[in-house]
Amino acid sequence: MGVQTAEGSVGLFRGGRRKMAHIYLHRSSERGVVLDHSGSDVADLAEARDCAKRAIHSLVMAPGPEDWREWILHVSDEEGEEIFAMPFASVVGRAH
Repeated sequence: MGVQTAEGSVGLFRGGRRKMAHIYLHRSSERGVVLDHSGSDVADLAEARDCAKRAIHSLVMAPGPEDWREWILHVSDEEGEEIFAMPFASVVGRAH
């Protein structure tokens, strides 16, 4: 049974014991979707959020011409269910 949140459910608990969750950080924009095929292990929803923010910062700080403000990071569980979505603009800000 997963932990139910306003943003979705995270399969962190099984049989009353804490379990690591494996999440995938897919990203999308109007131009397309980039799938995360390896994923990351997290202990809880807070760690999943931190992982998502670090991924966004890493992509934004990489050299290149990409304007990331319109991209969205979709955090999904092992079953492909979206746990939450995090717009890049919520982390890096919007253009003035």
